[in-house]
Amino acid sequence: MPSNVAVDDRLVAEAQRIGGHRTKKEAVTAALHEYIQRRKREQAKIIELFGKIQFDRKYNHKKQRRRS
Repeated sequence: MPSNVAVDDRLVAEAQRIGGHRTKKEAVTAALHEYIQRRKREQAKIIELFGKIQFDRKYNHKKQRRRS
């Protein structure tokens, strides 16, 4: 799918250099894959916490905000 996206050339050049990518497309594709995998891992960690966190129903978060 062809697309035109304005991307900071300095960031792409640094990504190419660090990642050893020959083209901008390789660098951007690798960055997107890494971004997606990282987000999926973060979501999985959050889902694992469901039902495991105990909280105090009497805790007043609004009162805590005023303490600052």
